[in-house]
Amino acid sequence: MKNILRIVIALVCVLAGATVALAQQKDEAGCKDHPMFTRMPGYWIYKCVDKQFDAYAFVTGPGKTETVEGRKATWTYYPQAKATDKPSELQIKRNFEAAIQKAGGKIVGADKGRQTFTLTADGKEIWVEVWAEFTGKYGFTIVEKKAMAQDIVATAEVFSNDIRSTGHAAIYGIYFDSGKSVIKPESDAALAEIAKLLNSDPGLKLNVVGHTDNVGQMDSNMKLSQARAEAVAQALITKHGIATTRLKGYGVSSLAPVTSNESDAGRAKNRRVELVKQ
Repeated sequence: MKNILRIVIALVCVLAGATVALAQQKDEAGCKDHPMFTRMPGYWIYKCVDKQFDAYAFVTGPGKTETVEGRKATWTYYPQAKATDKPSELQIKRNFEAAIQKAGGKIVGADKGRQTFTLTADGKEIWVEVWAEFTGKYGFTIVEKKAMAQDIVATAEVFSNDIRSTGHAAIYGIYFDSGKSVIKPESDAALAEIAKLLNSDPGLKLNVVGHTDNVGQMDSNMKLSQARAEAVAQALITKHGIATTRLKGYGVSSLAPVTSNESDAGRAKNRRVELVKQ
């Protein structure tokens, strides 16, 4: 009898300790609410991940997704174990829907318990996917859409090898704002490598060819690709001392894609500048 009593007391102590531990569930170390959303009352952050650049396939309809690249953040919330009145899946989703619509966003699609929204904040296109379970758990993924900052730039030697073997070289380290032909400062490293290529071979003459994706009208994209090609040629002439007679700019819009324009990743790859030997 005494042994049974000891076991019962021990179990009570264990359960009491577990209850205290569960009642004190705290946010994962280093996590706090995302700046865009507060949390549902009585919840704690189970996990949070924030990456400077990543991709995510957002639900846009039954069996459909759209992959978006940019700064990606994922948050997961659990209800406190002591909570007795947990919100329903619908309640959680309606809260997010109201908050996003109040910020000027709209729903893009839904499938299998997930909803996707888009909105614009501080000039950035933002995608949000929300999910919730009958257990009370919920979470969301946010991507601030943007192009990846090119940290690794192909060298003059790579460009030279490509031109020798195929007659042209694709340059992916030259950047422009959408619809603009002004070269961004982060393009300097790629321009320096092109200048290095030209300086290493004084007899080399190049056509600088601008390419766009298929978004927009052909006529405007043709003008844009031409303007971008000429901007690259002019930067090489004025900043790197390359002779005007060695460079000629051309634009071909979306007439020579290297891959399909059906995805964001494909369109990004098709937006490029190429060097073609004259």
